[in-house]
Amino acid sequence: MTEYISPRQFQEAEGTEDWRVLAFGACAYFRTGSFATGVALVDRIGELADAANHHPDVDLRYSGVTVRLFTHEVLGLTERDAALARQISTAARELGVAADPAQVQDVGLAIDALVGPDVMPFWQAVLGYEQLGEEDLVDPHLRWSGIWFQEMDAPRPQRNRIHVDVFVPHDQAEARIAVAIAAGGRLVTDAHAPAWWTLADAEGNEVDVATWMGRE
Repeated sequence: MTEYISPRQFQEAEGTEDWRVLAFGACAYFRTGSFATGVALVDRIGELADAANHHPDVDLRYSGVTVRLFTHEVLGLTERDAALARQISTAARELGVAADPAQVQDVGLAIDALVGPDVMPFWQAVLGYEQLGEEDLVDPHLRWSGIWFQEMDAPRPQRNRIHVDVFVPHDQAEARIAVAIAAGGRLVTDAHAPAWWTLADAEGNEVDVATWMGRE
């Protein structure tokens, strides 16, 4: 079985400069500038993935290609992901395509629950999601936001029970927080930084801006 590597090990591995670890796996965005160039890059990724017998999720749009690497056997990253990341970056450079790490992010919903297993089946059924581990539900086609069930020690009726998690590249977090505050938000707490910062809008609705740091 392929062994798990930590987010830090992936991020510090040689040749992964184009990639950023987010909530689930590592992502890269390649700014192709045309659909034809994007198709050519996807073709190269397909060849590399088949040769490695390790297949990433690929999203092709007119202006760019987003690639996500993740090893399901360990529910995280492995050296196979790092190796394929290096190969994909090389293929992109050969096509004259540059990566833009600032363009990747994960968005998830977090539901505070006193007993997670009591409410998870409802959300799994109503959304048609699949369970991943003990605390998460994910879209089986990995198109929509995942849901994390955060267990509470006691009821919190004074607060909203659902909030948004935005996972951003670790080197983009402070800039994202700054623009959110400038847009009318406020910092609720940075006690858990750099793993996450909690912000709120003008009416108190909360969002966590999160990074891989602290999940090492």
